[in-house]
Amino acid sequence: MDELLAKATHGVDPDAPGAFWQVFFNLLNMLPWAAMFWWSLLFVAVGALLGWWRGRLFEGIVWAWLLGPIGWIVLLLRTRRKPPRRPPPLPR
Repeated sequence: MDELLAKATHGVDPDAPGAFWQVFFNLLNMLPWAAMFWWSLLFVAVGALLGWWRGRLFEGIVWAWLLGPIGWIVLLLRTRRKPPRRPPPLPR
């Protein structure tokens, strides 16, 4: 924990008015942004596939984008969308 705190406060004057933002941006710079982007893309792709299978493509994309793998569970717990019923044909 001390190592993480040292990295977050590296080059920051704690008494400066913008110290919070400097620490915040130092913490953001330590995140693996590329890996997070590719994982999110994978989650959305699987959500789109599950949504297409359940007849709810857009909903699958949105749930996966917002919640990741938990969105898959939400999508799978919802009922399948049935095709709209057509009225019977008219007699001749």
